[in-house]
Amino acid sequence: MSAAAALQKAIFQRLSTDAALMALVGAAGVTDRLLAKPSLPLVVIRSIDSSDRSTATEEGEEHLVTIDAWSENGGHLEVQTIAARVRLLLHDADLTIEGFHLVSLLHRTTRIRRDGKTRYHRAEMRFRAVTE
Repeated sequence: MSAAAALQKAIFQRLSTDAALMALVGAAGVTDRLLAKPSLPLVVIRSIDSSDRSTATEEGEEHLVTIDAWSENGGHLEVQTIAARVRLLLHDADLTIEGFHLVSLLHRTTRIRRDGKTRYHRAEMRFRAVTE
């Protein structure tokens, strides 16, 4: 398993087992893809872009993780609440990454907007992770 796949698995595990987040999005509310007709609210692990950051003595990778929260309720409040919970669960989290060591996982940015095509509310969160 690659470091990115192991990281995604650990993120999914952390998010999908949190009772407070599940109360916000429902039992099937965390996924790695957005379906054509999703059941909202929803948290989507949208992408992980990985780059080699090895040194002369250590192997390592940098991962830029994008996670979206989606809501169809009026206003941004619901999606802001979900995004805040996701950030709380993942920022500087000590996740166990199968076969790798997580050096850091830090929140970088959150952008909240209304999606032009669907009119759903969306919070796009970006995290930076480093694995060895």
